[in-house]
Amino acid sequence: MERTYKTMTVAGAGNIAIGVVVLVCGIVCGILTISGARMLKRKSDIIF
Repeated sequence: MERTYKTMTVAGAGNIAIGVVVLVCGIVCGILTISGARMLKRKSDIIF
């Protein structure tokens, strides 16, 4: 019984860790998409 409990605890902790990583990646991708859209909107103002 104790072995099953430990396995479930490790699985739960792993799921929380993966969830945090996915959440952070989603936020970062959203920020990059917004800034990329702003650059495309103002591409006529960019001079190289």
